[in-house]
Amino acid sequence: MHPELVSLLSHCRTLPTLPGVALRMIELAEDPATDLAMAADAIALDPALSARLLRIANSPLYASAHRRRVDTLSQALALLGLNAALSLALGFVVARTLQPDHALAGMHERVWQRSALAAMAARLLAERLQLERPEELMLGALLQDIGILALLHAMPERYAELPQVPLQGPERLEVERDHLGGDHTEVGAWLAGRWGLSGYLQRMIRGSETIETGDRTLGCVVAAGLLADVWIRPDDDHAREQLDQVAAALDVEALDIETLLERLSTLAPEMSALFDVRIHREEHAREIEQQGRELAMIRHLLEREDLQLAVREATRLKARTRELDDLVRRDPLTGAYNRRQLEDVLQQAFEEAERRREPLSIAFIDLDDFKLVNDRYGHLVGDTVLREFSQALMRMLRASDLLARYGGEEFLVVLRRCGAERGKQILERILADIAACPLATVDGAGIHITFSAGLATHGEDARFVDAHAMLAAADEALYGAKREGRNQVAMQARAEYSPDPA
Repeated sequence: MHPELVSLLSHCRTLPTLPGVALRMIELAEDPATDLAMAADAIALDPALSARLLRIANSPLYASAHRRRVDTLSQALALLGLNAALSLALGFVVARTLQPDHALAGMHERVWQRSALAAMAARLLAERLQLERPEELMLGALLQDIGILALLHAMPERYAELPQVPLQGPERLEVERDHLGGDHTEVGAWLAGRWGLSGYLQRMIRGSETIETGDRTLGCVVAAGLLADVWIRPDDDHAREQLDQVAAALDVEALDIETLLERLSTLAPEMSALFDVRIHREEHAREIEQQGRELAMIRHLLEREDLQLAVREATRLKARTRELDDLVRRDPLTGAYNRRQLEDVLQQAFEEAERRREPLSIAFIDLDDFKLVNDRYGHLVGDTVLREFSQALMRMLRASDLLARYGGEEFLVVLRRCGAERGKQILERILADIAACPLATVDGAGIHITFSAGLATHGEDARFVDAHAMLAAADEALYGAKREGRNQVAMQARAEYSPDPA
């Protein structure tokens, strides 16, 4: 990097510094005497960080065929392992540290979207290639673009005025060097060194745009970033060509690439929730931009008093808006609503039930032994099972009900104006129908699957404080069903409801 750029970054007051919990993670990672108890004590000081590690331990990323719910931080660390937990914790803290506070939040979100997808892709690739330290590779992929985020913090206006080229790739590196005196991989590695991150991570960040490399671990990080690019922009032929080149050097076949891209689609909702970033394909964003242009055209027609044409255009755009709005609210793999939409609908349904004094039931549904399907038949078949299960469930529910994919193989059903007994009857009927029909066929043999469900009801005998309390009750009931042997519907114990006000 040019000395002037180093000086500017070194004296920049807006460039974030790592909080104490992150520095403690780095210290623990470097200390050979560190154990799980020490790590748990440090992480427990940050409730938000503890919650994220609990979530990831219960997510499909670490699910096993016979998993039990992880309820405590100590259990989460034992499942993840010490090095993995420290790497993941550090990644979550860095992601939180580099949140935007300026007008370039849109660019910031695009960078973090790519980073979150790349992190997941790196872990999948590490599993496929049987590489050691998969979580460190995941962290390296997550942090590969922190140089862009650092430049956005340090010189937002100047960075925004760079010539319009893709956010990653040789063109971006060349433009950054010409206009700033260094590129984002250099800045990222410099920042990682200043923060005290390991030389291993600094090397991953510095080499993240190196297409030709004989280093398999670095190649994994590079390929992960390109997988993210291709997932976000399926029509990016240049990124696809580079991905094929890196994949060939890693002995990853074309079929494996498509499988990995499908897996990213499956896991995108989980990564979105873990890193608080909206993950979507770029064509959705382009359609939103097109909407803006069309609205401007309608305003222009109205100004010209071309009312008839303006009304026709407005009607067409309104229909397209509804289609696009529905698209961004749905999970791309299953067609069920996504988690963001679920949170909005559940809150509205809870408030409506309170106002009208009507019962409201929700059910957490978890496919039994779903990991066995993935392990035995592959993830593409597993994705087919998820898709068919979701479609079958939507056909069986009422128009007023809502089905959302909560993450992995977990779904949540919102049953409006439905009491506990009626809700249980509905779920048991659905369970019987689902178990009776194959959701996929492999070599002429049908794949049947069952599910466990936990039901919670607001109203009737007792009431919950809020929608989040309902979710927690349904979640607890779900794991009760799984503890009792799966393939059943369990109801939350009434004794654990909040008392109904007199």
